[in-house]
Amino acid sequence: RRTRPALDAVPIVRRLKRQPFTTSFPSGHAASAAAFATGVALESRGWGAAIAPVAFSVAASRVYTGAHFPGDVIAGAALGVGAAFAVRGLVPTRDQMPSPGRPLVEDVPALPDGEGLVMVVNTQAGTPERVRVLRDALPLAEFVECEGAEIPAALEKAAQGARALGISGGDGSVNTAAQVALKHDLPLAVLPGGTLNHFAYDLGIEDAGDLVRAVIGGDAVAVDVGRFRSDKASGIFLNTFSLGAYPELVRERERWSGRIGGRLADVVGAVHVLRRDHPLEVEVHGEKRPLWLLFAGNCTYRRMGLTAGRRADLADGLLDVRTVSGGRLPGVRLLAAALSGPLSNSPFHTATRVTQLHVDGVSPGTPLAYDGEVTECGRQLTVDKQHEALRVYRPLSIL
Repeated sequence: RRTRPALDAVPIVRRLKRQPFTTSFPSGHAASAAAFATGVALESRGWGAAIAPVAFSVAASRVYTGAHFPGDVIAGAALGVGAAFAVRGLVPTRDQMPSPGRPLVEDVPALPDGEGLVMVVNTQAGTPERVRVLRDALPLAEFVECEGAEIPAALEKAAQGARALGISGGDGSVNTAAQVALKHDLPLAVLPGGTLNHFAYDLGIEDAGDLVRAVIGGDAVAVDVGRFRSDKASGIFLNTFSLGAYPELVRERERWSGRIGGRLADVVGAVHVLRRDHPLEVEVHGEKRPLWLLFAGNCTYRRMGLTAGRRADLADGLLDVRTVSGGRLPGVRLLAAALSGPLSNSPFHTATRVTQLHVDGVSPGTPLAYDGEVTECGRQLTVDKQHEALRVYRPLSIL
């Protein structure tokens, strides 16, 4: 509760027009400036170096104007730096993320100026600035713009004469492109253009510059591809596959979004899912179990702090299988599973790593979700992997 410094020794021209009346220790301005500058530096050393003098000036100005004692500023700055490091424990920076993937494959062509790359752009994805940067950096690449429903046909046509197939869009568009690339044995170039971009970010491609370096250098990795097969639907997934609460949520959100908007639809969908009368009754590897959620990730998901899971290796040959058991209070069970560790076991949540998954006794019409898309599941379901089946451009290093 230290009072503010006396202003007798501070010239009038240096004094603040409006003097603060709160207590002096510590300096909130110095804490905020130090926290921001440290947070930026932890994510980007270059930008951190540029911002550091500004943060120092903010802190020093509090003494210069007579608003604080030097000790107030030093304590505030220490609190700010500590806050930045504390938050990094909850939201990891890029330096903390392990490098994804395997040694680079050698049979992927280097494409100077993008010659031989055909990039299909989902115009509904809403990231035209990234596409413009890519066009400027790869002037010999061919760009095909289309909307969501036109993407499969555009990709098939593009694959006929391409040396490499590219896609700019969200995870659903990337999934479609991966199917075509596998069919035609082409390397895939992914430019993140959706909302979440799980596959691109786990791959190490966060902007157009990352992709440009990989395409020009011919740097790529071989990644695993998840597969699911039932008597009603089959397909692949690069990120996740699930039955239960999440597919129900996606279906309800789509049902309501046209009437009340996306955010309210999320709330209404969640309320509907959590009020379900019965969990799924299925057999997993011959064991009959009630489940609120069955999740299978393409490779092992590792969570750091409270952030969503990330993958350290996109070619580990494993399915990361999580289940949330049925019973009362589905909301509590799903929340407990979300907060627990990636390979923990609890009364609510079980996590294992396998190479193949068999599910039987699925009720007709049960929705399944894969990479954000939803379809209906058959009574019997098999999920497995194609190990290192897809070649994807990825830069040697992430700047």
